[in-house]
Amino acid sequence: MLKKMTDKRMAVMESADRTGAKRIKWSQLPLHIMILPGLLLILVYSYGPMLGSIIAFQDFNPARGIFDSEWNGLDNFRYVMDLPGTFQVVWNTLIIAVMKIVVGLIVPIAVALMLNEVRKELFKRTVQTMVYLPHFLSWIILGGVLIDILSPSQGIVNQMLNWFGIDSIYFLGSNEWFRTVLVVSDVWKEFGFNTIVYLAALTGINPSLYEAAVIDGANRWKQTLYVTLPGMAPIIILTATLALGQVLNAGFDQVFNLYSPQVYETGDIIDTFVYRIGIVDAQYGVATAVGLFKSVVSLILLSVSYILAYRFANYRIF
Repeated sequence: MLKKMTDKRMAVMESADRTGAKRIKWSQLPLHIMILPGLLLILVYSYGPMLGSIIAFQDFNPARGIFDSEWNGLDNFRYVMDLPGTFQVVWNTLIIAVMKIVVGLIVPIAVALMLNEVRKELFKRTVQTMVYLPHFLSWIILGGVLIDILSPSQGIVNQMLNWFGIDSIYFLGSNEWFRTVLVVSDVWKEFGFNTIVYLAALTGINPSLYEAAVIDGANRWKQTLYVTLPGMAPIIILTATLALGQVLNAGFDQVFNLYSPQVYETGDIIDTFVYRIGIVDAQYGVATAVGLFKSVVSLILLSVSYILAYRFANYRIF
Protein backbone atom coordinates (compact mmCIF):
# COMPACT_ATOMS: atom_id res chain seq x y z
CA MET A 1 0.00 0.00 0.00
CA LEU A 2 2.76 2.42 0.97
CA LYS A 3 4.60 1.69 -2.29
CA LYS A 4 1.48 2.39 -4.37
CA MET A 5 0.91 5.71 -2.59
CA THR A 6 4.55 6.66 -3.17
CA ASP A 7 4.36 5.78 -6.87
CA LYS A 8 1.13 7.73 -7.23
CA ARG A 9 2.65 10.76 -5.53
CA MET A 10 5.72 10.58 -7.80
CA ALA A 11 3.47 10.38 -10.87
CA VAL A 12 1.54 13.46 -9.71
CA MET A 13 4.79 15.36 -9.13
CA GLU A 14 6.14 14.40 -12.56
CA SER A 15 2.89 15.51 -14.18
CA ALA A 16 3.08 18.83 -12.32
CA ASP A 17 6.69 19.29 -13.45
CA ARG A 18 5.74 18.67 -17.07
CA THR A 19 2.84 21.11 -16.81
CA GLY A 20 5.11 23.73 -15.23
CA ALA A 21 7.71 23.23 -17.97
CA LYS A 22 5.05 23.69 -20.66
CA ARG A 23 3.84 26.89 -18.99
CA ILE A 24 7.40 28.22 -18.88
CA LYS A 25 7.89 27.44 -22.57
CA TRP A 26 4.64 29.16 -23.56
CA SER A 27 5.47 32.15 -21.37
CA GLN A 28 8.78 32.54 -23.19
CA LEU A 29 7.16 32.46 -26.63
CA PRO A 30 6.75 36.29 -26.87
CA LEU A 31 10.47 36.67 -26.13
CA HIS A 32 11.34 34.31 -28.98
CA ILE A 33 9.00 36.20 -31.31
CA MET A 34 10.77 39.45 -30.39
CA ILE A 35 14.08 37.86 -31.45
CA LEU A 36 12.79 36.93 -34.91
CA PRO A 37 13.30 40.34 -36.65
CA GLY A 38 16.90 40.56 -35.48
CA LEU A 39 17.48 36.92 -36.36
CA LEU A 40 16.12 37.49 -39.87
CA LEU A 41 18.40 40.49 -40.35
CA ILE A 42 21.42 38.41 -39.30
CA LEU A 43 20.45 35.56 -41.62
CA VAL A 44 19.88 37.87 -44.60
CA TYR A 45 22.80 40.27 -44.19
CA SER A 46 25.40 38.19 -42.32
CA TYR A 47 24.94 34.51 -43.12
CA GLY A 48 23.31 34.84 -46.54
CA PRO A 49 26.26 36.66 -48.16
CA MET A 50 28.59 33.90 -46.92
CA LEU A 51 27.29 31.76 -49.79
CA GLY A 52 28.99 34.21 -52.14
CA SER A 53 32.38 33.21 -50.72
CA ILE A 54 32.62 30.55 -53.42
CA ILE A 55 33.61 33.25 -55.94
CA ALA A 56 36.98 33.30 -54.17
CA PHE A 57 37.66 30.10 -56.11
CA GLN A 58 36.26 31.37 -59.42
CA ASP A 59 37.22 33.66 -62.25
CA PHE A 60 34.02 35.50 -61.43
CA ASN A 61 32.12 37.24 -64.20
CA PRO A 62 29.06 39.24 -63.06
CA ALA A 63 27.38 38.65 -66.44
CA ARG A 64 27.60 34.87 -65.97
CA GLY A 65 26.81 34.82 -62.28
CA ILE A 66 28.07 32.51 -59.58
CA PHE A 67 26.90 29.26 -61.13
CA ASP A 68 28.27 29.82 -64.65
CA SER A 69 31.62 31.48 -63.84
CA GLU A 70 34.72 29.36 -64.42
CA TRP A 71 36.48 27.75 -61.45
CA ASN A 72 40.14 28.57 -61.01
CA GLY A 73 40.95 26.84 -57.71
CA LEU A 74 43.48 28.76 -55.62
CA ASP A 75 44.60 31.11 -58.40
CA ASN A 76 43.03 34.13 -56.70
CA PHE A 77 44.94 33.41 -53.49
CA ARG A 78 48.21 32.98 -55.40
CA TYR A 79 47.58 36.25 -57.24
CA VAL A 80 47.08 38.10 -53.95
CA MET A 81 50.24 36.62 -52.46
CA ASP A 82 52.22 37.73 -55.50
CA LEU A 83 51.07 41.35 -55.26
CA PRO A 84 53.93 43.58 -54.05
CA GLY A 85 51.94 45.35 -51.32
CA THR A 86 50.10 42.41 -49.75
CA PHE A 87 52.45 41.72 -46.84
CA GLN A 88 52.81 45.45 -46.15
CA VAL A 89 49.01 45.70 -45.88
CA VAL A 90 48.89 42.79 -43.42
CA TRP A 91 51.73 44.31 -41.40
CA ASN A 92 49.99 47.70 -41.31
CA THR A 93 46.79 46.05 -40.11
CA LEU A 94 48.54 44.19 -37.30
CA ILE A 95 50.54 47.23 -36.15
CA ILE A 96 47.56 49.60 -36.12
CA ALA A 97 45.22 47.09 -34.47
CA VAL A 98 47.70 46.13 -31.74
CA MET A 99 48.48 49.79 -30.99
CA LYS A 100 44.76 50.54 -30.71
CA ILE A 101 44.21 47.56 -28.39
CA VAL A 102 47.11 48.43 -26.07
CA VAL A 103 46.42 52.17 -25.83
CA GLY A 104 42.68 51.49 -25.76
CA LEU A 105 43.19 49.45 -22.60
CA ILE A 106 45.55 51.78 -20.77
CA VAL A 107 43.70 55.09 -21.28
CA PRO A 108 40.21 53.99 -20.08
CA ILE A 109 41.69 52.29 -17.02
CA ALA A 110 43.64 55.42 -16.10
CA VAL A 111 40.62 57.69 -16.62
CA ALA A 112 38.36 55.35 -14.62
CA LEU A 113 40.84 55.37 -11.73
CA MET A 114 41.02 59.17 -11.77
CA LEU A 115 37.25 59.59 -11.94
CA ASN A 116 36.89 57.12 -9.09
CA GLU A 117 38.82 59.55 -6.89
CA VAL A 118 36.46 62.45 -7.67
CA ARG A 119 34.03 63.10 -4.82
CA LYS A 120 31.82 65.75 -6.48
CA GLU A 121 29.12 63.76 -8.30
CA LEU A 122 28.08 66.66 -10.58
CA PHE A 123 31.62 67.13 -11.89
CA LYS A 124 32.11 63.39 -12.21
CA ARG A 125 28.92 62.86 -14.23
CA THR A 126 29.67 65.88 -16.42
CA VAL A 127 33.10 64.51 -17.32
CA GLN A 128 31.62 61.05 -17.99
CA THR A 129 29.06 62.54 -20.39
CA MET A 130 31.65 64.64 -22.22
CA VAL A 131 34.08 61.76 -22.81
CA TYR A 132 31.22 59.40 -23.74
CA LEU A 133 29.65 61.59 -26.47
CA PRO A 134 32.21 60.92 -29.28
CA HIS A 135 31.28 57.23 -29.15
CA PHE A 136 27.92 58.07 -30.77
CA LEU A 137 29.43 60.01 -33.68
CA SER A 138 30.21 58.27 -36.96
CA TRP A 139 33.64 58.37 -38.53
CA ILE A 140 32.22 60.39 -41.43
CA ILE A 141 31.54 63.26 -39.03
CA LEU A 142 34.70 62.80 -36.99
CA GLY A 143 36.74 62.41 -40.16
CA GLY A 144 35.63 65.84 -41.35
CA VAL A 145 36.37 67.31 -37.93
CA LEU A 146 39.88 65.80 -37.88
CA ILE A 147 40.62 66.97 -41.41
CA ASP A 148 39.77 70.54 -40.38
CA ILE A 149 41.64 70.36 -37.06
CA LEU A 150 44.79 68.84 -38.58
CA SER A 151 44.84 70.95 -41.74
CA PRO A 152 48.43 72.13 -42.40
CA SER A 153 47.24 75.61 -43.37
CA GLN A 154 44.20 76.45 -41.23
CA GLY A 155 44.03 73.65 -38.66
CA ILE A 156 44.12 74.72 -35.02
CA VAL A 157 46.79 72.14 -34.16
CA ASN A 158 49.26 73.47 -36.70
CA GLN A 159 48.43 77.04 -35.76
CA MET A 160 49.40 76.27 -32.18
CA LEU A 161 52.62 74.65 -33.40
CA ASN A 162 53.39 77.77 -35.43
CA TRP A 163 53.01 79.90 -32.29
CA PHE A 164 55.94 77.99 -30.80
CA GLY A 165 58.02 78.31 -33.97
CA ILE A 166 57.38 74.77 -35.21
CA ASP A 167 56.68 74.23 -38.90
CA SER A 168 53.26 72.91 -39.91
CA ILE A 169 52.94 69.12 -40.09
CA TYR A 170 50.81 67.36 -42.70
CA PHE A 171 49.47 64.77 -40.22
CA LEU A 172 47.11 63.01 -42.64
CA GLY A 173 49.61 62.99 -45.50
CA SER A 174 52.71 61.88 -43.61
CA ASN A 175 53.65 58.22 -43.24
CA GLU A 176 55.47 59.18 -40.06
CA TRP A 177 52.39 60.59 -38.34
CA PHE A 178 49.40 58.81 -39.89
CA ARG A 179 49.39 55.74 -37.61
CA THR A 180 49.67 57.99 -34.56
CA VAL A 181 46.66 60.00 -35.75
CA LEU A 182 44.66 56.79 -36.24
CA VAL A 183 45.45 55.47 -32.77
CA VAL A 184 44.94 58.76 -30.92
CA SER A 185 41.66 59.57 -32.70
CA ASP A 186 40.30 56.05 -32.17
CA VAL A 187 41.11 56.17 -28.46
CA TRP A 188 39.56 59.65 -28.20
CA LYS A 189 36.34 58.31 -29.76
CA GLU A 190 36.02 55.08 -27.77
CA PHE A 191 37.74 55.51 -24.40
CA GLY A 192 34.64 57.11 -22.83
CA PHE A 193 32.56 53.99 -23.47
CA ASN A 194 35.28 51.70 -22.12
CA THR A 195 35.74 53.96 -19.08
CA ILE A 196 32.13 53.32 -18.07
CA VAL A 197 32.81 49.58 -18.20
CA TYR A 198 35.73 49.93 -15.79
CA LEU A 199 33.79 52.30 -13.53
CA ALA A 200 31.11 49.62 -13.28
CA ALA A 201 33.82 47.13 -12.30
CA LEU A 202 35.00 49.52 -9.57
CA THR A 203 31.55 49.53 -7.97
CA GLY A 204 31.84 45.79 -7.42
CA ILE A 205 34.89 46.09 -5.15
CA ASN A 206 34.09 45.47 -1.48
CA PRO A 207 34.45 48.77 0.48
CA SER A 208 35.68 46.83 3.52
CA LEU A 209 38.90 46.14 1.61
CA TYR A 210 39.63 49.86 1.49
CA GLU A 211 38.81 50.19 5.19
CA ALA A 212 41.22 47.38 6.01
CA ALA A 213 43.89 49.02 3.83
CA VAL A 214 43.45 52.35 5.65
CA ILE A 215 43.81 50.60 9.02
CA ASP A 216 47.03 49.04 7.75
CA GLY A 217 48.32 52.52 6.89
CA ALA A 218 47.97 52.35 3.09
CA ASN A 219 47.76 55.69 1.28
CA ARG A 220 45.62 56.28 -1.84
CA TRP A 221 48.35 55.06 -4.15
CA LYS A 222 48.81 51.85 -2.16
CA GLN A 223 45.04 51.32 -2.09
CA THR A 224 44.91 51.69 -5.85
CA LEU A 225 47.83 49.34 -6.35
CA TYR A 226 46.79 46.58 -3.96
CA VAL A 227 42.98 46.86 -3.81
CA THR A 228 41.57 48.69 -6.85
CA LEU A 229 43.65 47.15 -9.64
CA PRO A 230 43.33 43.55 -8.34
CA GLY A 231 39.58 44.14 -8.08
CA MET A 232 39.49 45.30 -11.70
CA ALA A 233 41.76 42.48 -12.89
CA PRO A 234 38.96 40.11 -14.09
CA ILE A 235 37.32 42.71 -16.36
CA ILE A 236 40.73 43.91 -17.60
CA ILE A 237 41.74 40.34 -18.50
CA LEU A 238 38.35 39.77 -20.14
CA THR A 239 38.49 42.87 -22.35
CA ALA A 240 42.14 42.18 -23.25
CA THR A 241 41.51 38.58 -24.29
CA LEU A 242 38.35 39.42 -26.25
CA ALA A 243 40.26 42.17 -28.06
CA LEU A 244 42.53 39.45 -29.47
CA GLY A 245 39.76 38.52 -31.89
CA GLN A 246 39.88 42.03 -33.35
CA VAL A 247 43.56 41.99 -34.30
CA LEU A 248 42.78 41.96 -38.03
CA ASN A 249 40.14 44.70 -37.71
CA ALA A 250 42.04 47.97 -37.71
CA GLY A 251 38.94 50.08 -38.40
CA PHE A 252 37.79 50.40 -42.02
CA ASP A 253 35.48 53.39 -41.44
CA GLN A 254 38.20 55.42 -39.76
CA VAL A 255 40.99 54.62 -42.20
CA PHE A 256 38.78 55.01 -45.27
CA ASN A 257 37.70 58.51 -44.22
CA LEU A 258 41.20 59.69 -43.32
CA TYR A 259 43.72 58.03 -45.62
CA SER A 260 44.99 58.95 -49.07
CA PRO A 261 47.44 57.42 -51.59
CA GLN A 262 50.22 59.36 -49.88
CA VAL A 263 49.94 57.17 -46.75
CA TYR A 264 49.25 53.77 -48.32
CA GLU A 265 52.68 52.66 -47.13
CA THR A 266 51.76 52.88 -43.44
CA GLY A 267 47.97 53.32 -43.42
CA ASP A 268 46.59 50.84 -45.93
CA ILE A 269 44.89 47.93 -44.13
CA ILE A 270 43.25 44.70 -45.26
CA ASP A 271 39.72 46.13 -45.39
CA THR A 272 40.68 49.16 -47.50
CA PHE A 273 42.83 46.87 -49.67
CA VAL A 274 39.80 44.65 -50.30
CA TYR A 275 37.66 47.70 -51.05
CA ARG A 276 40.03 48.98 -53.74
CA ILE A 277 40.47 45.56 -55.35
CA GLY A 278 36.80 44.61 -55.26
CA ILE A 279 34.88 47.87 -55.71
CA VAL A 280 37.35 50.14 -57.51
CA ASP A 281 39.17 47.57 -59.69
CA ALA A 282 36.16 45.18 -60.00
CA GLN A 283 38.29 42.10 -59.23
CA TYR A 284 35.56 40.45 -57.21
CA GLY A 285 37.07 37.00 -56.95
CA VAL A 286 40.41 38.33 -55.73
CA ALA A 287 38.76 40.64 -53.19
CA THR A 288 36.63 37.76 -51.90
CA ALA A 289 39.74 35.61 -51.54
CA VAL A 290 41.37 38.24 -49.33
CA GLY A 291 38.20 38.69 -47.30
CA LEU A 292 37.79 34.92 -46.88
CA PHE A 293 41.38 34.57 -45.69
CA LYS A 294 40.85 37.36 -43.16
CA SER A 295 37.59 35.82 -41.95
CA VAL A 296 39.19 32.42 -41.35
CA VAL A 297 42.10 33.93 -39.40
CA SER A 298 39.69 36.15 -37.41
CA LEU A 299 37.57 33.10 -36.55
CA ILE A 300 40.63 31.30 -35.22
CA LEU A 301 41.73 34.32 -33.18
CA LEU A 302 38.20 34.84 -31.86
CA SER A 303 37.97 31.20 -30.78
CA VAL A 304 41.34 31.47 -29.02
CA SER A 305 40.24 34.69 -27.30
CA TYR A 306 37.09 33.04 -25.93
CA ILE A 307 39.13 30.09 -24.66
CA LEU A 308 41.53 32.46 -22.90
CA ALA A 309 38.63 34.51 -21.53
CA TYR A 310 37.07 31.37 -20.05
CA ARG A 311 40.36 30.20 -18.61
CA PHE A 312 41.58 33.45 -17.06
CA ALA A 313 38.32 35.40 -16.44
CA ASN A 314 35.76 32.56 -16.19
CA TYR A 315 33.78 34.17 -19.03
CA ARG A 316 31.64 32.10 -21.35
CA ILE A 317 28.80 32.88 -23.74
CA PHE A 318 27.19 29.42 -23.59
